[in-house]
Amino acid sequence: MVSSPVVDSGHAGPFVSVPQDIDPSRWRSDLLTGFSCTDLPLTPHVPIVGEPDIPVGGVLIRRDRDRPSDPSVRRPAVLYIHGWNDYFFQTHLADFWVGLGYDFYAVDLRRYGRALRPGQLFGYITDLDEYAAEIDAAVTVIRADGHDTLVLMGHSTGGLTAALYADTHPGVFTAVVLNSPWLELSGNLLLRQVVSRLVSGVARMAPTSILPIVDQGFYRRTILAAEAGEWDFDTEWKRLNAPIRLGWGRAIIRAHERVAAGLHIDVPVLVLCSARSVQGRTWSEEMAQADTVLDADGVAHRAPDLGRHVTVVRISGGLHDLVLSAPPVRAEFFRTVETWVAAYCEL
Repeated sequence: MVSSPVVDSGHAGPFVSVPQDIDPSRWRSDLLTGFSCTDLPLTPHVPIVGEPDIPVGGVLIRRDRDRPSDPSVRRPAVLYIHGWNDYFFQTHLADFWVGLGYDFYAVDLRRYGRALRPGQLFGYITDLDEYAAEIDAAVTVIRADGHDTLVLMGHSTGGLTAALYADTHPGVFTAVVLNSPWLELSGNLLLRQVVSRLVSGVARMAPTSILPIVDQGFYRRTILAAEAGEWDFDTEWKRLNAPIRLGWGRAIIRAHERVAAGLHIDVPVLVLCSARSVQGRTWSEEMAQADTVLDADGVAHRAPDLGRHVTVVRISGGLHDLVLSAPPVRAEFFRTVETWVAAYCEL
């Protein structure tokens, strides 16, 4: 069995008090063996009603390696952004990129994973563009760490966030790789419009109210080692029935509207998603070989709206997070990315 270590949320340290600048030398050992991390404080910080007035920020994680003493030696790097109800734990993804000659970095966004603090509203944001603060800070640290060539990678909601950032920050990245990006709501057009109007209207009055949505745990069942999957992860950082708040829902809808109107990402984009989705109220073995979270057809349909140069690849048997799929499936995923990177990314 291939798996990442079980992690303990208690290992997350306090934010370093740095008022404006980020000190790239403040790396510490991460909870994952072979990784380091550093804080990305956000200033100024405006507290959300219902949250304690405590520091908010992201955490940048990097794969450890021997670094050249000569500062003129530059290596390409990749920055990974996780999705909703998630954090970085996929160590084999980091090792894949290192094998291609890239240094690997990942960011845990505010109110997620390593960056989540007691009393904070889990995963809450009212505008995905606000994540530009974490990404800007991460890019600053990565460049100071000896990298000029950067690839941006995102999964699910992190894929949506990555696409929006790349669209509004031309010239920062040389390529964008998206793993099952959440590019539109599931369901038919009329249903999407009704849900969009309902969520947007109510969110204005009660943005932190929780939507009464129940996760039956089918996706979790396909990936968690304690159930039917291969992977160990912190179930407080990747939860069953994580609270979905109206203000967050409105932020997602607005982001989807921007994608539908057309983005203009200035570099090649690779979009990978499962060959099919399976939904249902009862467990089916088909769910272990499909995306049970998003509408994969919708993702593939919307992907060309991201920019002028977009490659779309459907992965047979792929789960929602394709890198957590069964060994032959994730091997196909990695072969596809490697081939595409060789064609469109210059080392």
